[in-house]
Amino acid sequence: MAHRVKLILNPMADMGHAWTVANDLRPLIQQHGGADWSGTVYPTHATELAQQAAEQGYQRVIALGGDGTVHEVINGLMRVPAEKRPLLGVVPVGSGNDFAYALGIPDSPSQALQIALTGQPRAVDIGFLQSPDHTIQEYFDNTLGIGFDAVVTIRSHRLPLVRGFLMYLTATLQSIIMDHHPLHFRLEMPGKTQELDALMLTFCNGGREGGGFMLAPEARMDDGLLDILSVANVSRPLMLRLLAEFMRGTHLRYPQVQLQQAKEIHVQTDAPMYIHADGEILTSFGSDIRTLQISILPGALQVAAPH
Repeated sequence: MAHRVKLILNPMADMGHAWTVANDLRPLIQQHGGADWSGTVYPTHATELAQQAAEQGYQRVIALGGDGTVHEVINGLMRVPAEKRPLLGVVPVGSGNDFAYALGIPDSPSQALQIALTGQPRAVDIGFLQSPDHTIQEYFDNTLGIGFDAVVTIRSHRLPLVRGFLMYLTATLQSIIMDHHPLHFRLEMPGKTQELDALMLTFCNGGREGGGFMLAPEARMDDGLLDILSVANVSRPLMLRLLAEFMRGTHLRYPQVQLQQAKEIHVQTDAPMYIHADGEILTSFGSDIRTLQISILPGALQVAAPH
């Protein structure tokens, strides 16, 4: 198996805990014939390493880290032609691990690694977004958020003393108090145009975000559709009430929360967008992106999944 499996490790994932996990997994990897290891040392490094691995003919590329690491690895794999893309394996060692959750990959690193090394291929959809000037061109595997949940992501990156779901919960509470700014959206979808004022617009390939918020409980990663969740311009007290509903996945009983599906969406706003993709910040405070084209690429990537 030498030179067949590439393992890409983010040693800083989960506040550095990923390094310890990786060391503990070495014996199991050796039992399966070994792997070539690469560690990331700067943002987007995993994207470069994954693309190189694909071009060098590796048959499996395993991402050992959080959703950010998986996001970067997928962006690297998607840069090569479909026939050259290796099978993706995921060992979730991060704050949210939402992509692994959507695929039924267990939290146990050893069990997840066993699946990454021996699991059967499962074709999953991958999302894609780009701005008109192509300054933003990004793939996403789980969720793409505009507005409130993007601000939550930005704030979560500024909370170094907490991790996991507590980090996202704290950032959410901060954002409810400090960031209550709806956008006016114009959405153009096949056969439909819609205008709405919303605090949050999230495009879901997977159903969960932030390690515990069930945004689109029925979302599937292999149906060729994006589930589009919108939250109207509601009051702060209702936002606090909806917080618990999102954690239970019961928020759709509120008329201010809407869910629809589409394959392609053209998005325009009346003010700059704050955008995250899989928890990675694409635009932050001070950007001026107001138009995006978003689509789903059915069955674009093969992932090692549980039997």
